[in-house]
Amino acid sequence: MNELTTELTSAQVEDYLLKHPEFFHEHLNLLEHMSIPHPTGNAVSLISKQLELFRSRHHDMENQLTALIEIARDNDTSLNRMHKLTLALLDATTLEEAVANLDTVLSEYFLIDFVAVRIIKHNPDATITNLFIEPGSKDLEPFASELASGQPKCGRPTMAQARVLFGESAFEVKSCAIIPLAFTELEGILAIGSREEGRFHYSMGNLFLNQMCEIIGTRLITLLQQQS
Repeated sequence: MNELTTELTSAQVEDYLLKHPEFFHEHLNLLEHMSIPHPTGNAVSLISKQLELFRSRHHDMENQLTALIEIARDNDTSLNRMHKLTLALLDATTLEEAVANLDTVLSEYFLIDFVAVRIIKHNPDATITNLFIEPGSKDLEPFASELASGQPKCGRPTMAQARVLFGESAFEVKSCAIIPLAFTELEGILAIGSREEGRFHYSMGNLFLNQMCEIIGTRLITLLQQQS
């Protein structure tokens, strides 16, 4: 009778090793005779290859950890800035003080170059120039889409928008965030601009801008009610 022999396929060997990862622990001597092709063409031992993979994975994990630390630091910075903004607005007892404090905080802590607040309300006795815009004014036409959507819009403003918001500085504004103030007791626009073209990009998320809008809008409502 002829002796039957069965040749293992590479797939079977791979499947066996996956199911028995301890195999080489029990057959360490085999590692001395094994080699794995290296991308450069040189042969390296299995242990060297494993070390190379471990180093690569360790490097990836370090990069992920660094990224997480940077995100945490950014979050801490954002929370601190929002805290400064909240305190500055609470410290204001008039609309004039609120607008002045807002400009200071956004400039010093948020590094914003231009700030504009426009409240849509009839107020002929306003002491702050350009703070109020008459309902139905032509100055609101450039912001029709933003006011209709109720969502912040980032990017380069149109010249018509920049002139209404930033006046003589319109040509200096390369990017900005236009944030509708849409509350029951308050309707208006908050805009923050920069001389940097990429500072406020259309792909930016809205969470931070919406939170800023809520803080500012809530305080302005209180001050407007006190003024009435």
